[in-house]
Amino acid sequence: MTTTPLVTVFGSLHYDIMVDAPGRPRKGETVTGHAWHPKCGGKGGNQAVSAARAGVYAAMIGAVGDDDFGRAVLANLDRAKVDRRFVRVAAGVGSGMSVAIFDAGGDYGAVIVSGSNLTLGHADIASASDVVGQTAVLLLQNEVPEAANIAAARAVKARGGRVVLNAAPARKLSEELIALVDILVVNAIEAEFLAGTAVVETLDGAAQAARLLADLYPVAIVTAGGEGVACCDRSGEAFALSAIPVKVASTHGAGDEFVGALAAGLARGQTMRAAITAANAASALLVSTPEAERDGI
Repeated sequence: MTTTPLVTVFGSLHYDIMVDAPGRPRKGETVTGHAWHPKCGGKGGNQAVSAARAGVYAAMIGAVGDDDFGRAVLANLDRAKVDRRFVRVAAGVGSGMSVAIFDAGGDYGAVIVSGSNLTLGHADIASASDVVGQTAVLLLQNEVPEAANIAAARAVKARGGRVVLNAAPARKLSEELIALVDILVVNAIEAEFLAGTAVVETLDGAAQAARLLADLYPVAIVTAGGEGVACCDRSGEAFALSAIPVKVASTHGAGDEFVGALAAGLARGQTMRAAITAANAASALLVSTPEAERDGI
């Protein structure tokens, strides 16, 4: 199918509604916003777009509903030059969607409705056997059923590919899935949940969490927002990179941009440090770009 490095993303696709407001509402509070706009996302979709933007062949395995949201998501993948032949249109179920509320500082909170993403399973992997067989790096997230992630990971590892799990949102992972993961990528909140560590607020805290997680995963990467990113492997080799100073326009999608760019670098054969350095730069560029000026994420 292709002789270029292939990143395959198995995961979620959402149609997002973005709301700009002075702050996020507290319980029982109504906040008056000043703008909203639609956007295509889902962690899986975002990561596929990011990998394609980084210059590798990116394929998406997922599902959307037979509705206007689903058609918009498919068009977005086409614009980003993501191979979406294996995105199934699920009859009788709505597309995944989310609502994200951004405050004046660019931080956000979101609610997702998974919809068609929950229909993913073994059959979707089987139907994509031609890309599965050529996958250098498989990207997984926690927005689809774990059984489906396990099936995808098994299929790719059986053919020599590497499995990267972005364990977001945080949830308890089975030993079966953990054993299939080559590289774990989590943010501070997810690291706290999975490592059982104290609050990760600094780069040193991220490095400590990465060391704890490396007891379970061959490589553990912990991103700590504006502090930077830390990495540790099972042998104990570790390093940390400070975040690149930028004026933040919006933090939305920063983690997905990091993961997609990381996968692209690894698929090209870059060292872990080089791939993380490139991903750190890509994430910094994204957060400094206003939402209205972004391309795809």
